[in-house]
Amino acid sequence: MANALIYEKSPYLLQHAHNPVDWMPWGDAALEKARREDKPIFLSIGYSTCHWCHVMERESFENEGVAALINREFVPIKVDREERPDVDRIYMLYVQASSGSGGWPMSVWLTPDLKPFFGGTYFPPDSRYGRPGFSEVLQHIASTWRENREKVVASSENITKQLRNYASGPGKSGRPDATLFESGYSPFRRSFDSQYGGFGPAPKFPRPVVFNYLLRFYARTKNEEALEMTARTLRAMAAGGMHDQLGGGFHRYSVDRHWFVSHFEKMLYDQAQLAVSYLEAFQITRDPVFERIARDIFAYVLRDMRHPGGGFYSAEDADSPDPENPSHKAEGAFYIWRQSEIEELLDRKTAAWFCHRYGIRPEGNVQEDPHGEFTGKNILYEAFTEEETAREYQTSATAVRDSLDPAKNVLFEARAKRPRPHLDDKVLTAWNGLMISAFAKGAQILGDTAYLDVAQRAADFILGAMYSPESGKLQRRFRDGEAAVGGFLDDYAFFAQALLDLYETTFNPDLLALAARFAREAFAQFEDAENGGFFSTLPGDADLLLRMKDDYDGAEPSGNSVATCVLLRLSHLTGDDTFRVRAERSLQASAPKLDEQPSQAPQMMVALGDWLSEPAQVVVRCASIDDRVHRFLSERRRQFEPYTVTAVVPDDAVEALRPLAPFLASLDRHGDATVYECANFVCQLPRALDGAGVQSREPEVNDRSATRGPNT
Repeated sequence: MANALIYEKSPYLLQHAHNPVDWMPWGDAALEKARREDKPIFLSIGYSTCHWCHVMERESFENEGVAALINREFVPIKVDREERPDVDRIYMLYVQASSGSGGWPMSVWLTPDLKPFFGGTYFPPDSRYGRPGFSEVLQHIASTWRENREKVVASSENITKQLRNYASGPGKSGRPDATLFESGYSPFRRSFDSQYGGFGPAPKFPRPVVFNYLLRFYARTKNEEALEMTARTLRAMAAGGMHDQLGGGFHRYSVDRHWFVSHFEKMLYDQAQLAVSYLEAFQITRDPVFERIARDIFAYVLRDMRHPGGGFYSAEDADSPDPENPSHKAEGAFYIWRQSEIEELLDRKTAAWFCHRYGIRPEGNVQEDPHGEFTGKNILYEAFTEEETAREYQTSATAVRDSLDPAKNVLFEARAKRPRPHLDDKVLTAWNGLMISAFAKGAQILGDTAYLDVAQRAADFILGAMYSPESGKLQRRFRDGEAAVGGFLDDYAFFAQALLDLYETTFNPDLLALAARFAREAFAQFEDAENGGFFSTLPGDADLLLRMKDDYDGAEPSGNSVATCVLLRLSHLTGDDTFRVRAERSLQASAPKLDEQPSQAPQMMVALGDWLSEPAQVVVRCASIDDRVHRFLSERRRQFEPYTVTAVVPDDAVEALRPLAPFLASLDRHGDATVYECANFVCQLPRALDGAGVQSREPEVNDRSATRGPNT
């Protein structure tokens, strides 16, 4: 027995394809059914690795009685929020505004013309946790629709009007300036947890966009406190249970202040952004811990999250079958340990050292366990350092390290035999863009060419499977041989950013040209020509209640913020004023929000910092990209220079760059390799590279004046 979801590709929708609920996917057929039958829509939004989505499915959507009630009174529609963020954003805005909080599963009731009138998140099957029971809610809404429809419709009209007013924005622009950039620092300083790192109370989310801003604030102001807040948080996260100590990568968030008890799902976008945060922290501090954690993330993604074609999967679930009770799925079951298991796998001395270092206790190390899933079990975390463990057992740190590194491998292999969490194996363009950027930066900062190969192959996968060169359009999702769902603003922006990061790694002019093409495609499809900035979706979508501008930098950066960053980089690399003007209009449109709520948009603050900094370019004009050029780049990349773009122009790239970046193509080569340090397209006297790839004497040139770009 299956419902209409059986024909979908989304893993989340397929999880519900055998529910007795007559689910339909979001689309013309479902919306027409609601209008034809004059029934309200029950819209349920979630994603395949969502713990509470699984709970609500088991409790309610697999219940024959509840399903019969839903089918009789409503038109039930399921949406994968990762495939259709456009639908999710609209109704999440409503749920947050009406209830004060949001999350998934999201449950919203709509009129047949898509206007919301009641909503929430998880509803238990009966009244508990201070929440009304789901059957009770369904019956109340159904009777209200039958008996007081005029009031329901009037309420939905009023709600929709308010949502439209909010979505349209303030309709005014502001002046972005240095004061605005610097004022964004105070909210993070005030909310910083100086004891455990992170910002605000539990639950704690990593939110890497905050690190992006703080590290650039440090680069611009030399405020050591901004660097320390970032470094302390990154170290605390790496030591905590939120970090998979055996397999690498990070779980979604910590339910406590200590980064200890985590919500165990793993999302691709977290891995991508955190890898960049650790890489940049390493670039600034040279602390090898940050390099180790970045490589640790990459190892996890390559092992467990990679599509055979080169792209990256979306997520791994928090839940998995309990090895001690395979018929029962429990959160974190794949990751947690009894002390007795560890003692059976390791020799006595190594087990004692391991248990001390990673906080293992016979009774279990989770103190607060309301659902009983961790009773007698342990989450691995760095309770003590290797040095502290060595002192406890009166040995050397080297001896501890030499024992525990192989021990971790033994435990990892044993864990691999457990039932694995569900893998959401769809490939999303936006999230792949973030991961491509991370691997490209890994290649730059760590000098690891293997990471470059990974990034290039992933980009080739997106371009081959999810992009039409004829139309210039991207698709958002690929799964099971099918690319579908037209790309949204974040798909274009994140992938263009990835192409720029790849360009600044390989200096292939085709990548720069593609990034520029996707930016121009974003203008055509998403730009708010009247007020500046970008909408998240195309105009005129009949199945959307609102056309929204997503401007919140949350777990992922917003499409608006990344698009603005991309436009500024393109303007610095190409000299094309079209990119700069649109970036400025976006910043002006965002300025009122940055002034009122800077902590809501730290990635747009990153863009503001870039705009405030004079365009800086380092250009190597060379016969070919040889070892000498690579050595020069390696030395430059030891420095954290977030407001500088780098270009290498070998002879065979000049003609390709001439129409796209005439400034780069115009620079002369003196000898085999010449370095130009430029600010706002005005260059200092060129320098030659010596055999070691170090800038040396001035080359012999007739014109000793500064070199100016063609559009200065």
